[in-house]
Amino acid sequence: MVLGHAGSDSIEFAQRKGKHTSKKKVERCFQKTLATEGGRHLRRFSDIFKISWVRTSVIFGAVVAAAGLVVLIFLRLLHPGYTQPFSDVKAFVTNYGLIGIFLATILAGTIVPLGSPALVTAAALFGVPKLPLILTATTGFTIGMLINYGFAYHLGKRYVEKRVPVDKLEDATSLWRRWGWIIYTAFGLIPVLPVEFLSLVCGLLKTRLDIFLVLTFVPRLIVFTLLSYFGEYAGIWIGL
Repeated sequence: MVLGHAGSDSIEFAQRKGKHTSKKKVERCFQKTLATEGGRHLRRFSDIFKISWVRTSVIFGAVVAAAGLVVLIFLRLLHPGYTQPFSDVKAFVTNYGLIGIFLATILAGTIVPLGSPALVTAAALFGVPKLPLILTATTGFTIGMLINYGFAYHLGKRYVEKRVPVDKLEDATSLWRRWGWIIYTAFGLIPVLPVEFLSLVCGLLKTRLDIFLVLTFVPRLIVFTLLSYFGEYAGIWIGL
């Protein structure tokens, strides 16, 4: 259990308090307990990198980025754009890539590890038009995050505990308690950080939906715009 015995008891006490106890009071009791238990060590913004799964995500992202640069250099030496297989792949991605990107980013917006930034970069590299790619990927990712939010909002902590390990949920809740929308926006702007976990916390704590949607859409719009331009110029550089 994420809340421990003290947290569970406080909620049960609020629920047994009498018929006059409103549902909103019970929810506020739950939200306050969830937001104050676990992960009390996060005092500075830099402390987020002391969290094991955040640190692992950053290291994994750095390794993937380095591997991607090596692959680009290798392709640059091979001049693959002059080969028929790469021409066929480019034509296929250009014609049908947006559908795949839309579906993949919806899944990536949940906690399915599909790596939407890498998909957007690859699509741009193979010549998918930037503006449709950016809007499609951002919309798909936002829908996926909204699915997370909706399930957590309506199904509650038991659903979230089945989807997220206890330690990760405690850390994500502590991050939210400390920095709120600031940390959510920061996670959205840094592609390697798993903002998907925080979307579950937002739903669980019943945060404002309008702010959630704006701060989901805008950071990823910025990220996918930058990656689309990078992918386009990388494709030109290697001769695709």
